Amino acid sequence: MKLTKMSHACVRLEKDGRTLVLDPGGFSEEDAALGADAILVTHEHPDHFDESRLRAAMEHNPAARIWTLRSVAEKISPAFPGRVHTVGHGDTFTAAGFDVQVHGELHAVIHPDIPRITNVGYLVDGGKVFHPGDALTVPDHPVETLMLPVMAPWSKISEVIDYVREVRPQRAYDIHDALLTDLARPIYDRQIGQLGGSEHLRLTPGTSADL
Repeated sequence: MKLTKMSHACVRLEKDGRTLVLDPGGFSEEDAALGADAILVTHEHPDHFDESRLRAAMEHNPAARIWTLRSVAEKISPAFPGRVHTVGHGDTFTAAGFDVQVHGELHAVIHPDIPRITNVGYLVDGGKVFHPGDALTVPDHPVETLMLPVMAPWSKISEVIDYVREVRPQRAYDIHDALLTDLARPIYDRQIGQLGGSEHLRLTPGTSADL
């Protein structure tokens, strides 16, 4: 499996000539989802869900499909009847040849005064990759590669470190990093790398790694 990091929370997975894209939001490249055979969206916030990017991908590939939670599906499904699938915690499905399990139900708390929305994470190919979206969800399955939300308005670094410790992946790649400046990155790299207990890695947007 080939993993390509796109900007912010978006990643592309390629296997056997097919492509799965997760969370091509408004902070990601305009063409982040183009060429996808399947797209997974964790929740409705615009840095994870951008309707124009999804429409472009679906129009580019008439065989492409989307799997997402109800709040996103309701926005995009009228334009693509039969091609948008609604999922929730506990569901399993196959998308573009990837086996996917859905974990989690709620977005992390931003502030007590802000109502929590639904958020789901996706465990791909039996734990090869886990993308939690905007939550620190711990799946009930070993994880090889954790896509780690490294910096967000709803988290602090101690929570990120404890999340890595609890999931115990073989490796953790940074995502949700558009707000993290280059000046601060060495602090996060050092503290997560030293304290998380797992290999901590970072890809610049557009670069790839083989899993």
